[in-house]
Amino acid sequence: MRVLLTLPSELKAELAAIYQALQEEYERVAERIPLTCHDCPDNCCDSWFHHHTYSEWAWLWQGLRQLDEPILARITARAEDSIRQSQEQLAAGQLPRIMCPLNEEGRCSLYEHRLLVCRMHGIPATLTRPDGKQLRFPGCFRCQEIVQENYRSEHEAPTMDRTQLFTQLAALESRLLGGDRQLYPKIKKTIAEMIVQGPPTFKL
Repeated sequence: MRVLLTLPSELKAELAAIYQALQEEYERVAERIPLTCHDCPDNCCDSWFHHHTYSEWAWLWQGLRQLDEPILARITARAEDSIRQSQEQLAAGQLPRIMCPLNEEGRCSLYEHRLLVCRMHGIPATLTRPDGKQLRFPGCFRCQEIVQENYRSEHEAPTMDRTQLFTQLAALESRLLGGDRQLYPKIKKTIAEMIVQGPPTFKL
């Protein structure tokens, strides 16, 4: 028997607070660079991302359930097509470049329920792994152009430290799954896969 995995109200509020802190830090760094998406010729919504937590999978579906049925049906159809296209491109040795199925006429249908990677994409960032190794992410192509023009090196540009946010999300994930975390398979899914497969469930 499989049971639906949903976010309790306290974890939903905690995840929303993580997203809010991320938004504030993103805006602070973007303003200092300075970076804006206005008139950008690119669209980051066709970038190839994977997501790794049940918490965000459940969060995504809380948003999807609020949509009218015809809109959800359109999104699901696009998600199915996205999976098919990505499989073809991967088989051809290409990195998929496919518009997110949530994108409606250039705007996210679930903007308030977008996921962590979607929210932080664009600005330079760092992440310190548990083994102490620090990773650096240069940001989107427009951000990299601005950094090259305005700074002597990328290390002088403002960055967002993702470490604390990821640590908080990992702690939230542990609380959601509880003592049975080892029973849940690790996930690595695109938004399209999360949509087509339905909300996360667990086996009793």
